[in-house]
Order: sequence, then structure tokens, then C-alpha cells
Amino acid sequence: MTFPFSADSLVKDIVNEIPKTSDVFKKNRIDFCCGGNIPLTQAASQHGLDMNTLLDELKVVFEKYEHAEKDVEVWTDSHSNTIIDHVIQNYHRASEEELKNLSPYITKVSRVHGDNHPELIIVNELFYEFKKELIEHMEKEEAVVFPLIRQLEDGTVPNREEAIQMIVELEKEHDHAGEILRQIREVTSDFALPLDACGTYRLVYARLEALESLTFMHVHLENNILFPRYL
Repeated sequence: MTFPFSADSLVKDIVNEIPKTSDVFKKNRIDFCCGGNIPLTQAASQHGLDMNTLLDELKVVFEKYEHAEKDVEVWTDSHSNTIIDHVIQNYHRASEEELKNLSPYITKVSRVHGDNHPELIIVNELFYEFKKELIEHMEKEEAVVFPLIRQLEDGTVPNREEAIQMIVELEKEHDHAGEILRQIREVTSDFALPLDACGTYRLVYARLEALESLTFMHVHLENNILFPRYL
């Protein structure tokens, strides 16, 4: 798929199509929310930005979006080390980046709209619980469990039962992460937007849903393809 945006594309339409482009606009101090109903060329001019550089930054986000994993079943026959490397690069790093970038939006929407939409206060609490647990979970995978799985694969693991028990613990942590995401979806009524939702409000819901999908694919690769090889 070719890059779908041009200098004439409206800022708000770009964010609606690919929510993570909001990070580019935020970095360049372009209002994609209330002031997003202007073409990209006008936004660049207002902020003294080079149009080609701005388009290049958006293309980087688009390419990541376009090449996102869509059919993880192709990994069924891959070597465990290949899967581990893929998870770290394409799920751990992506999740860390998104958790960091999404946090200020979550906080802002909760603070601005929480009085009229108290469910956002709950979303804020659940998101930060999810963020803390997922970061700790990924750190444990990389520092402890993935090295053990590599040892299980090549037959050098010092204690097989202990390694398997740690894999079981990871699965339990996956279940808890999934429960937090379920609660977020429940309290937002499946990310249903109220009539007074502003652009940032819409952005938060879109990116939360995308984070849910990213997490589910991450868990699928581990629970359904990698871990069963050793359990």
C-alpha cells in the first residue's frame, strides 16, 4: 500500500486513519485536536516546518503501521530463538514506546473530562496498573525467562522444572493483563465515544484499542506457539 497522505490531507484525517501519527504532530506542536481541520501544508507553514521533513516523519509511522504483524500463525514452524527475537523487537519495544507515548493523553483526558465522564477516572487507574505490570512482565521475560527458554531449546538449562514453572507464571501474568484490558473495554462500553468527545478523547480510545490488539498478538505468539513447546 502506497503512502496515502499528501500536503493537502487534513491533519485530523491523518490521525483518524493512523492514531499514532498524533505523536508526530505533538512533537511538532501541531494541534491535531481542535485545530486539526486544516491541510498538512497549512499546519507546516504555521509552525515554520519543512513540508518534506514532516511527510517523512509521517511515512515512518505509516510504514510501522503497514508492516504490523497481521498473521502470526506463520511463526508456528519458526525456531524458538527466532520467535523470541521477534517478540522482543516487534512487541516489547513497540509496547514500551506506546505505553510511554499514550500516558500523557490518558492523564489529560481523565483530568479534563473526568467530571462529566467518571469512567475515564477508572480507565486512567486501569491503564497505569496495566502499564506497570506489562513493563515488569516484559523485563522478566527478557532478563530471566527468555534466556531459560533458549537453554531449554539447546538442552543446557540447569533446572528444567524451575524453567517450566516460570513459563507457567508468565501465562498467569498474561491472564491478569488480559483481565485489565477486559475491564477497560467494559468500562468504556467497547470504546464507545460520547457525543461530546473531543479529538484527544477519540485518540485515546483508538490507541487503547490498538494497544489491546498489540498485547493480544504478543500473548498469542507466546501462549499458543512458543510456550506449548516446553509445557
